[in-house]
Amino acid sequence: MKIKRLGRTGLKVSEICLGTMTFGNQADEQTSFAIMDIADNAGVNFIDTADVYPLGGGLEKVGATEIIVGNWIKRRGVREKIVLATKCRGAMGPEPNDEGLSRRHIISACEASLKRLQTDYIDLYQVHSPDPSTPIEETMRALDDLVKSGKVRYIGCSNYLGWQLAEALWTSDKFNLARFDCDQPRYNILFRMIEDEILPLCQSQGVGVIAFNPLAGGMLTGRYQKGQGLEQGTRFALGNNSGELYRKRYWKDAMFEAVDAIKQFLAPRDKSLTHVALAWVLQNPVVTSAIIGASRPDQLADSLQGVDLALDTEERDYLDQVWYDLPRERDTQIARR
Repeated sequence: MKIKRLGRTGLKVSEICLGTMTFGNQADEQTSFAIMDIADNAGVNFIDTADVYPLGGGLEKVGATEIIVGNWIKRRGVREKIVLATKCRGAMGPEPNDEGLSRRHIISACEASLKRLQTDYIDLYQVHSPDPSTPIEETMRALDDLVKSGKVRYIGCSNYLGWQLAEALWTSDKFNLARFDCDQPRYNILFRMIEDEILPLCQSQGVGVIAFNPLAGGMLTGRYQKGQGLEQGTRFALGNNSGELYRKRYWKDAMFEAVDAIKQFLAPRDKSLTHVALAWVLQNPVVTSAIIGASRPDQLADSLQGVDLALDTEERDYLDQVWYDLPRERDTQIARR
């Protein structure tokens, strides 16, 4: 497991980041512990969660994932070993100020996450998506205060468009505030929109990139076939609009056909689609880490085998062509996981 520097900071993280949004819904606590144990044993020191997780759980379950992660870290005694990342922005309750990126919500959300995670500091605190109703200066000042207080060590963002990340960096520079040292965008063989602006911006400004959805929500494992019904318990069948979000991204004829074509191309090469998909993301030099999640321990164990896989020129060229041939749609990067 390679260890990489996060952007221009001195923080070192594993090239695989364990995603936890299944914990508390698709995976119970015992299963979640087993998944985290596998990651830990494989050398993964980077765990990403969010206050609104588990995905598809709704308001009645928000915070459950952080509680599970916090319990595991405490019982295993690994707090100083783990780089712990979480996020704020989403609705944590029914009231108007229970969400967003206002000073009020950011501060209260951070305090609540610290309690659920059973820690006195968060290594990487990220905003889950932009909040157009709050001035960016207010958001960055609140995050800067958390850094100065020691409750947060580094800050980052997720689901930002290029101009929004640039505006945030400019605001931090102008007012001498803590800045976003990492970005968490969606990136995989089937979705490469961030190559136009996000990746060049991050490379230029020394911002780390933590790519989520490297397996396209499971589409790039090859388990789904064109014309099949939705499997209960999978990401595409989740409630509270989460399943609908993933179906809009990937449950399309063009995606099924692209995945099938890749499988046929790889078959004589004796390479797993899952491993190739992960290796493809990791071999982009701008990507710091790829977020891999699972609802079962065996899923993670299999995915991790793609870490050391090398792709040759012919394979990379073929995967490029797959992307070029896919129909283009409006960038939906803002949609949260």
